[in-house]
Amino acid sequence: MTDRILEIEIYGQRYKIRVKGEEDERYIGHLTSYVDQKMHEVAVKSQSADTTKIAVLAALNIADELFLGQKKLDQLNEALGHMETEIESLEVHLFEDEKTYTKRDEVPS
Repeated sequence: MTDRILEIEIYGQRYKIRVKGEEDERYIGHLTSYVDQKMHEVAVKSQSADTTKIAVLAALNIADELFLGQKKLDQLNEALGHMETEIESLEVHLFEDEKTYTKRDEVPS
């Protein structure tokens, strides 16, 4: 894959960035749209014309989303860990019960 320069636009400003391959270009397009949308949302809410202020507030909103998403992911991973432990415990008990019933059902020769 060769590096290419892609021109993007966020909040009316054009930027040139380096991308690798077609997938990166689509991904950059999604990122670009997301950041542009966030900046427009912040601009409307803050009623500010200061592009730097809008960019910083948008970055804070995006960082907040990231941290909240990471917190949810951590909680889900913790719950998954508890479930895996519970499943392992149930499997051990099930195996012990199977052994008990098998021994009881065996007929001596």
